[in-house]
Amino acid sequence: MLITPDDDEKGGTDFFESDEQPAPVPKQPKKPVYKPDDPAYWEEEEGEWEHLKPQSSTKIWIWCGSAVVAVCLFIAIWLRFFSPYVEDAVQYGYVENIERRGIVFKTYEGVLIPYKELMDTTRIYRRDFIFTAVNESIAIQLKKAQFDARPVRVGYIRYHATVPWRGSSNIVITSVDSVSPARILPPEYTPSL
Repeated sequence: MLITPDDDEKGGTDFFESDEQPAPVPKQPKKPVYKPDDPAYWEEEEGEWEHLKPQSSTKIWIWCGSAVVAVCLFIAIWLRFFSPYVEDAVQYGYVENIERRGIVFKTYEGVLIPYKELMDTTRIYRRDFIFTAVNESIAIQLKKAQFDARPVRVGYIRYHATVPWRGSSNIVITSVDSVSPARILPPEYTPSL
């Protein structure tokens, strides 16, 4: 149906109700994609070496940056939780308490009173030696020393932080030896035999 200017209220033609079809837009032919085997690949309009550049250098930088962060995070976690910073240390004293603790991971937690702290009358008592014994045989030796009130020499490793399967203390006992009180106490405190 054709609308004339007389039919329109404003005096203009209405293009929305015309029978004429808009001219179709011709499709642009796709640019051919050449492979490196094709000689036309090397003769494209780009520069001589443009085809060899990576598409996005930001992706490479993001990947490299995330790899560096992951490696640094792994090293930090290893040093914090699994690498001891004190090894082959020794402490002498009396076992005050040792007990088995834990909900999921059962470990032996204990307290050792260092003999230096007991015998030093010039300073205020500072601290107990709180430790973890992961090995059951070590815990049994410490329990026997506690019941007999014998001094012990313990070898230990100290970590920066604790992990659940290693106990609630960052000090882990590695060896236990019984010690004669005459060897660690001053002569005036040695019991008469």
